Amino acid sequence: MSESAIYSPGPTPTTIRTAAGEIIKIPTGWILLPPGDAALTRRVKGAGEHFVVAEKKGRKLFSRGVWAPASTIEKFQGELEVERSSEAFAKKKVADAKRRELKQEAYVEDFLGAVVEFLSFHPAHHELSRRLAQAVTSHATPVGSGTVARTTRIPVEQRAEAAVIAWMRHQTTGYDDMVIPRVKGKRREVRRMLAQRSKQLLARYRCGEFNSTSCPLKLALDRIPDLEEPKAE
Repeated sequence: MSESAIYSPGPTPTTIRTAAGEIIKIPTGWILLPPGDAALTRRVKGAGEHFVVAEKKGRKLFSRGVWAPASTIEKFQGELEVERSSEAFAKKKVADAKRRELKQEAYVEDFLGAVVEFLSFHPAHHELSRRLAQAVTSHATPVGSGTVARTTRIPVEQRAEAAVIAWMRHQTTGYDDMVIPRVKGKRREVRRMLAQRSKQLLARYRCGEFNSTSCPLKLALDRIPDLEEPKAE
């Protein structure tokens, strides 16, 4: 058994499968610790023998928990219950929440600035630029939103550009209602085509050319009631 390995669920509730396809029966006295409690999971994994189980669906890997001796899991559950009931833990939790809130507020501000910089509209379209930046930032930055704005793999400038194009794809094109053939690469091709159209539209605003009231970007923003400054969640 490799403690660093990740196993997939087996054919029965008390079995797991190795990457090579071998079926392993879970030892007697072991139980499955479901995902969700990071602190408990870390302690259980650090205590010794365990099996990490995850299931791949599409391109994503979803945790199914950790198998370990019941005595180990119960021991750390008890320890954590005592720690979490203390006054010190409550104060730390409040401080951590405040720190996360401040960090999120700073990120929202930085991201909004990056979006405005990417848009770089002509001064004649300043108000539209401001409203678009607010709409994109409000949609993309909430914690847990799963948008490109939450990734750390690319610079914030690239995140801002990708978030604007993604927002426009859903709000100013017919993408959501398109029937796209289930052919490999076809959806990516459609997205590239729509992204090019969005970039062309943005370029017109940068040059100060666009003034049509039927512009899909203006219409999309007009559908958003009471557009306000984005706030940290």
